[in-house]
Order: sequence, then C-alpha cells, then structure tokens
Amino acid sequence: MSTNSGKLWGGRFSSGPSEAMDALSRSVHFDWRLAPYDLSASIAHSEILLAAGLLTSQEQETIANSLQMMREEVLSGALLPNSEDEDVHGALERILVHRLGDLGGKLRAGRSRNDQVATDFKMYLRANARHVAGEILELIDALISLSEKHADSPSPGFTHLQHAQPVTLGHELAKHAHALVRDLDRIQSWDKRTAISPLGSGALSGSTLDLDPIRVAQVLGFEDSAANSIDAVSDRDFAAELAFILALVGVHLSRIGEEWTLFATREFGWVELSDEFSTGSSIMPQKKNPDVAELARGKAGRLIGHVTSLLTTMKGLAFAYNRDLQEDKEPLFDSIDTLMVLLPAVTGMVATSKFNTAKIAESAPEGFSLATEIADWLVREGVPFRSAHEVAGACVKFCESSGKELSELSSSELASIDKRLTPEVCNVLTVEGALKGRLKKGGTAPEAVRQQLAALRERVQPIRIWSEINVAPFQVR
Repeated sequence: MSTNSGKLWGGRFSSGPSEAMDALSRSVHFDWRLAPYDLSASIAHSEILLAAGLLTSQEQETIANSLQMMREEVLSGALLPNSEDEDVHGALERILVHRLGDLGGKLRAGRSRNDQVATDFKMYLRANARHVAGEILELIDALISLSEKHADSPSPGFTHLQHAQPVTLGHELAKHAHALVRDLDRIQSWDKRTAISPLGSGALSGSTLDLDPIRVAQVLGFEDSAANSIDAVSDRDFAAELAFILALVGVHLSRIGEEWTLFATREFGWVELSDEFSTGSSIMPQKKNPDVAELARGKAGRLIGHVTSLLTTMKGLAFAYNRDLQEDKEPLFDSIDTLMVLLPAVTGMVATSKFNTAKIAESAPEGFSLATEIADWLVREGVPFRSAHEVAGACVKFCESSGKELSELSSSELASIDKRLTPEVCNVLTVEGALKGRLKKGGTAPEAVRQQLAALRERVQPIRIWSEINVAPFQVR
C-alpha cells in the first residue's frame, strides 16, 4: 500500500500510519464542509500558476474545469471522501489526481496545507458570519416591531429584579435590539480584520515560485494578502475573536430567554407564548413550557465553552503551524450551527408573544417606583438632591407604615412628611407623568421610544446590505 494514499505526505516513510494514528489524525469527517471553499481557492491558485508560467493555458483550463465539476458534485452531495482520506485537502487532491493523472499533481506547487487550511477556514467563517448576521437582523426586526406596538404601554422598570422606576414596555423590549446591533457591529469589524488572505505563505516562509498572493487574495474576496508568512499560517486570532462574538450573541439570547421565562410564569403572568414556540409535559397535561427561552439560556453555555476551548488550545503554541490547530474548526462549526438553529426559534418566540399590557401597567407604580419623581421635583424646586433623596425616602417609610402607595398620599400627608412637599408634587406622582418627563435621547417617554426605534431601523439598514454581500466566489452553508 502507498504510504500516502489519501494523504499529502509520505515519501520519506516506509509504511503508512498505524490504525490508532490514522484515527487520531483524521479530520475529513468534520473539515469536509470546507471542500467548496478549498475548491474555489484551488481554481484561483490554478490561475496564479498560469500567470507564473507554471501551467499552460490548456492545463489550467482542464484543471479549473475539473475543480468546478468537483465543486458542483460536493454541493449536490454526489462527491464525498473515502475511509483512507486524512483531511479535506488530501481527499480533494486524491480525487483530482484520479481524474487528471499527473496533471492534477501540479496544482500543489507553491502552497501547503498550512496556508490552504487557514485560507479555507477564513473563507468559510466570513461567508457564514454573514448568514448569522442575517438571522440576527430578523430578530432585531421582531424586537423593533414588538417595541413599536408597546411604545406607550407602561411597565415597571427593574434593577436587582426589584421595582425601580416606571418605563414603557417598548423601551424595555428595545434594549435587547441595541445589544444585538452591537453584535452586528462586532461581526462587521471582525470581518474587516479577517479579510487578509494567507494563501501564498506556504508552510511558513512563502514560496520561491513567481506567484502573486495579492492577486489570488482579491479573486477570493479578500482585501489583501498577509504581510508575514509565519503569522499567516499560525494565526487563529480570527477564529478566537469570532468564537467570542458568537458567544456574546448567545449571552444576549440567554438574557432574552431569562426574561421570557420569568414573564411567562404564573407569578408574573406578563406574556403568553405561542403554542408553536412552546412544549408540553410528558406527565402533566396542563403544562406549557417556555423551551425556546430555556434552550437559549442553555446554548449560551455551549457557545462560551467553545471560546475557552479555542483559547486554551492557542495559549502555548510555538510558531509557526502546529497540529494542535486541527482543533480550531469544530468549535467554530458548532457555534455557527448552534446559532443558525437557535436564532430563528428565538425570533419566532418573540414575534408571536402576546403581552398582558393591563396587568403590566397595573404593576408599574408598585414598589414605590415613583419615589425618584418626588426627589426630582424637589430638585426642580431648588432643594439639594441629597436632602431631596432623604425626603423621598421618608415618604416611602410613611407609605410602608400606612399600607399606601406613593400615588395615594394626600396633600396633607405629604406636607406632614416635609413642608416643602406642596400639593403640586402630586402632579408627578403618576406613571403617565413619570414617563412623559423623560423625553431626552435614551429616555423612556413614548415619544423618545418612537424616535429610538426609528433610529434603530435606520441604523441596521446598511448592516442589512452588508450581510447580503457575497464575499466569496459563492455562498454555501
């Protein structure tokens, strides 16, 4: 048996690897998803070999046509690796050589698995990061629509899960959209840093052949080629950074899940979940469980784990390439797959949620949430906030002892607490007044919320256009 059957090495070995070594070394069962990207890079590389005079026009055309056919077969599922293939690169070269003979072997000139895999991985991640961005945009749209619907609906605002100050439900819901927009910003920024092609770096030192790495970079949708060949083949910052960004998306989805889980409890009773995005119990027929929300929380742990896994793999590596980096792909593949399943489900849950606005509004003033309105009113009357805070606290203490809410205090009771509390203070002791007074940018007044949401819609439009741009010769999940 040949010592390099299905592999890209073996000439100096007298035998093939042991069964145990082969099983450990094999990665084609998970890196085969890079095959379409590898084939696109190979087509571009053949053009560079032609330009360098290392292939004739006829040879390049034959190779490119065969690679294109292989790509179509891969995408249709007709072309798959076999049990002897070590990785996606060896499998594809084996198939090409089988079809074209020695001509297929010419394609390897001027490149190594080290720069191949880094290039393929970047192409895959850049394309799929945009798919994730598209799903995030769908969720943002659902949140904005829900926020617009409830821009005037009063709601308790919370800190420490305790009633704090009244807000609008629309303002409360919109906070999640802002977090997700920041995630989109991070993906865009990451893509800019990742748009550097490693192809042409070879194993670690570049190539003596007259190749043009800048040209092949541009053909493959990159902005430039790498400035340092050692860094190019050993860098996985782009993978670790994207793993973090995707984990942070997961954290933001988990926070949505946590709130929806609470809101759907009988104790809160704020939201009714659609049957389409709920499940039942195998023993309790009355149950309607918020599984989407709970799974959003659970999947976040998985995504965070992938960041830890990758950083731990990278932390002690000597330069340049080390086989440890075979462990870089599965965490990112799973992070992308996880979000591509999770995001549509969370979007559906959000879009179909029905809020009990009457119950929510009823609880808005509870827990003495209007206390700050008293303090602010006193400040406008010229009282130092330190003193105003004390007076407002005294009002709360009076209410606790008398079993009243702040809005139920009479003018005489307010005056008995502090003579500076004139009857006019009653005008601010309403939820409506508390909301309408917060008109500045970022405030919770209904008018400010509508302005916020309009700005959000405008803010995501260029990101939507960006997410739809094809950054590679093709897009494939």
